[in-house]
Parts: sequence; C-alpha cells; structure tokens
Amino acid sequence: MAWKGLNEFVSALERRGELKRIKTFFDPQLEITEIADRFVKNGGPALLFENNGTGYPLLINAFASETRLATACGRDNYDRLINDISDFFTYLLSVPDSFTGKITGIPKLLKLVNLFPVKVSGRGRCQHTIIRNPDLSKFPVLKCWPHDGGRYITLPVVNTYHPVTLKTNAGMYRMQVLDKESTAMHWQLHKTGANHFEAWKKAGRKMPVSVILGGDPVYTYAATAPLPENVDEYMLAGFLRGRRVKLVKCITNDIFVPEDADIVIEGFVDPSEEPVKEGPFGDHTGFYSLEGPYPRFHVTCITQSRNPVYPATIVGVPPMEDYLFTDLTSKIFLVPLKMTLIPELEDMHLPAPGVAHNLVFVRIKKTWPGQGKKVINSVFGAGQMMFTKFLVVVSEDTGIRDYKSLIRAVFSFCDPGQDLLFTRGPLDVLDHSSDTEAFGGKLGIDATRKLPGEMRDVETDSNHIQQFISPDTMISARLITGYRDLSGEYGIPVLLISVKNDEGITNVREIKDYLRKNINYPRFGLIAAVDDGFDLSDISICTWFILGNTDPVRDIENITGKLFFIDGTTKAYRPGGFVRPWPGIVCSDEDTIKRIDNKWKELDTAAFFESPSLRLINTARYGTSRVKV
Repeated sequence: MAWKGLNEFVSALERRGELKRIKTFFDPQLEITEIADRFVKNGGPALLFENNGTGYPLLINAFASETRLATACGRDNYDRLINDISDFFTYLLSVPDSFTGKITGIPKLLKLVNLFPVKVSGRGRCQHTIIRNPDLSKFPVLKCWPHDGGRYITLPVVNTYHPVTLKTNAGMYRMQVLDKESTAMHWQLHKTGANHFEAWKKAGRKMPVSVILGGDPVYTYAATAPLPENVDEYMLAGFLRGRRVKLVKCITNDIFVPEDADIVIEGFVDPSEEPVKEGPFGDHTGFYSLEGPYPRFHVTCITQSRNPVYPATIVGVPPMEDYLFTDLTSKIFLVPLKMTLIPELEDMHLPAPGVAHNLVFVRIKKTWPGQGKKVINSVFGAGQMMFTKFLVVVSEDTGIRDYKSLIRAVFSFCDPGQDLLFTRGPLDVLDHSSDTEAFGGKLGIDATRKLPGEMRDVETDSNHIQQFISPDTMISARLITGYRDLSGEYGIPVLLISVKNDEGITNVREIKDYLRKNINYPRFGLIAAVDDGFDLSDISICTWFILGNTDPVRDIENITGKLFFIDGTTKAYRPGGFVRPWPGIVCSDEDTIKRIDNKWKELDTAAFFESPSLRLINTARYGTSRVKV
C-alpha cells in the first residue's frame, strides 16, 4: 500500500502499538539521541517527540524493527518484504536482450514501465506551504553525539541529476546545518551524488539540489538501497507501494520530487565555491567520522505539506536503526550476484557488529575444488561488495546466522596455510583502520568443506614438547589486564585479551614476542586483543571493536603453527602513533546520561532502560572526537 505521508504512517504504527508519543519536552541536542539509543537497543517502539522546542513533531526509530520496516514498505511481515524485493530484482534482471526475447518479454517490459515515476503538473501536497525566506533553525535538527560538529539532518533524501545524461538519483547523505540557509552536503567518494557534483563542476554550472524529508516512508528505504546502475530509486518505491510515484516540479529549481513529501528543502550547490569543513559526526561505524571538506548547499526555498512531521535517525555503536536497512540490503545484493556472477550463492548475511562492510558471511552450494576461493574473489569485485573487509565463505550445511556453528566451521574446515586469502583493495571511506584512506587490507576465509584435491598433508613433529598458552601467566607478567577463554563456553579455540597501555603506548609487540618465545603448540587458534577497559563478556561489542580497528594485512599475524594474533587495539597508542587521525568511540556523555535518568519517569514507560553508553564510558576517551595520546 502507499502511505500519504508520515502522519498516516504514524497513525498506523500507533494503532498497532508500535509507536509512543512523548509530550514532555526533550532537547534535540543530545537528549533525544540518548532516549532513542536506549529504546532501539531494547526493542522499543518508534518515538514521536511532540514537544521539542519547534512546531514540528520529530519521528525517530520508525524503521527500528522488522515489523515497522515491513509496514513502512507496505507489507504485513518482514519475510514477505524480503521475498517481494527478491522477486523485483529477479524480474528486473530477467528482461531478455535478444530481439525475440524482447518481443516475448513485452508483458514484463510493460509492467516495468508502469513502475516508473510520473511527472504531474500543478502543485503537490508537499507545496501546501511555501517558505521563500527559509530558516533551517525552525526544524528540530539533532545534535546526536557530544563531539558532533553541529546539528545534522539525518534522514534526507537528496535528489540530483547528471547535467549531460539527465539521469536522476535519490540518495541519502547527511547534512550538517551551517546556518539558517545552508548546510554541508556529505557526498562521499564512490557515491552517485558525488559523481553528479563532479559532472556539474566540469560543466561550470551551479548544481540544482532538492531534499525531501518524510512523505511515504518507502522513499527513505529506497534512497538507501544499493540499486544497480540505471535503476531509479522511485521505481523501487513504486514497486513496493504498488503505485507509481507522482513527482512535481520544485518552486525554485527544476528538480522533480514526490508530491506527497512532508518537507522539501530546495536549493543549489555552487561547484566553484571553496568547500566547507564538515564534521565530526558520530557515524554508523560506531566511531566518529572526522572533519573533511565538502560542498556547501544553499537553501533557496522550503515547502511543506499540511501538518508535516520531521523524520530523524541516529547511528552509532551497533545495533542501531540502520541495521535493518543493512539486513534488507543483503537481500538486494543476493539476487543480482546469484543471477549474474555467483550462481552457487545460496545466502548472504551482514551481521550487526560488522556495520555493513566490515564482515560478510556467504553460504554457497559447493560442487568442485577451489569454489570457495572463486567466490571470495568474485565478491571482492562485485559492485558495493568491493568495500568488504572480512569475508567468510561456508558450505551449504553451515548456518550463517548461527554464529557458534559458523565459527566452528572456520576452525574445522579452514587450513590457514591455504584458505586465508589476504589482499588489498577499496574500503569504505569511513574505515579508519587503514594507513591510506579508502584503501587497505582485506581477508577472505574459505571455510567450505574441502573436496578431494583441496586437502594437503601437513607434517607434524610427534616429538615436540607441548607448551601451552597460560593467560594467567600473561597477567602475572603484566602483559595483559584480562582475558576470556571461549574454548569452553563456545567450543572454539579463541582467547580474547585486553591490553594495557603505559603512558599511551600499547604493548602488543611485547605480547607477540612473548608468544613466539614461549609457545610452540598452542591450545588456541586465535588470540584477539582489545583495549583495556572493554567488557570481554560482551562478545558483540568486542567483535565490533576488533573489526573496526583492524587492517587484516597489517594487523593479523601468524605467531606459530596454527596460532594467529589479531591486533584489534587502538592504533593511535602503538609506538610511533598512526599515520592518520584516529577517531574516538561514539557514546553519550555522563551529564546527558544523568539528565535522562532523572527525567525517565516523564516518559511514562513501564521499564527503565539503562544507557548503552555506560559500557563504553571507560574506553570512549572523552573530550574529543579523535584519540589523543
């Protein structure tokens, strides 16, 4: 079904018990973030902050459950949404290329044509009110985290087009409010918006841009979807809502936007202007993305519907609201990869601690030797999957959402001598672990069951003296401050350790030297190090931290035999420091946490949710968005 704007969507969520109205005043600066973070990590409802110091109610956590995301996309359950999206891409990719095929495929082509957005004349509902003297301070724009560079519009659907090809794009790029009439536009490398900007710069012309907020919530999802080249985001939206998207021309530029948007911010970017400083921003990686130069977006006009709702989201240490988008995204990748590049592909999973690109699990139907390695190379070269840092491939009998079984498969079927594929390649521009921005180490792990011809004979010395790792001895030697042995609880030979630092310098090198000198037959297959202060019982957080801080080529080392060491610590603390600024962890400050604790009863909710930031306070390095030694 098609929603007629956020008000209708809000009413539907409320009827289903999926939304809570909050009438007490809470500040868009830090307080709303702290509340939303507590609710999202405890499976709470969507929140509508009606009293935020502006005339606009603020909707947040609207997509933070499978049920709500399915509802936003016009489906009664999440499984149906997944199946329908898979069907859409199967349908899209099955239109034949041959003349005969095109003739027989006319019904399919006609159905696809009927999904394209349509331009209509006259004013749209989004133009009920026209504000020609725009003032962005009228909106409840969030300052999400303590060290953010300012307030950010976090759910903007940014509409642009190419000046030569006229191809359009609706993408989601955060916007830092600079003043009443301008923002920074965070167009990252590799993104379509940035490509359009470069084309307008080459043409020597101002670039028209229009941003929509709200409207049918399916627009928000469509703008985040990693669609194939030349597939219009509003075409996907039309498919999901079962109705074409109607577009109207903006008031002050020639961009066309959905006529049912809640708010439209019109304007332009002048490529001849010097870029502005954007950031820091507490990002979806769980770390701050630091300052950088980005274009200035000039606002020329704001239009809005009757009784508009301002949508927002927050990102940070996972799991967050954006994880549901990531999960659904993996289903989008699955169909084209299977149909065009990896026919043996059965399933793909992007777990929450991997924040989309840091960790990907793939399951295949294996029938011939070397197939796992072929899939690794294919995934590393496939569209936006090229940003993947750690990739694990397993056979069809391993569940990729059963993490214990999956890790056991890695240690059972992976021969470190031939099944670990280290390489270098493109990374997400937000990855902070690599020495070079957007380029660094990757690791593909072939954990498939091995077939004849893949297995090798490994010589062993039956006369060796077995020397085992003793974590307690390492504590006594003041090399580590704590450990957790996962071999008993999880049945996997993994040791987590926390590493002390003296005067800001970690002693990871000392630990590795100790292991080389004292171990020749390790009981563990993997030792993974994190900073002192982490709760080693929180496997999810430790996994997130290690993945984010590790360059596989630089930070994974074979100590002896089958023992590998992963240095997941903060690299700013290593001897000599790091070649790039190292970001801090995203979390609330103590004052904000205390304020929300004291006002919690005013939320009128049965349960008290403790701040998720409390588990990170000892490691967040307060006082800056970047780590200082």
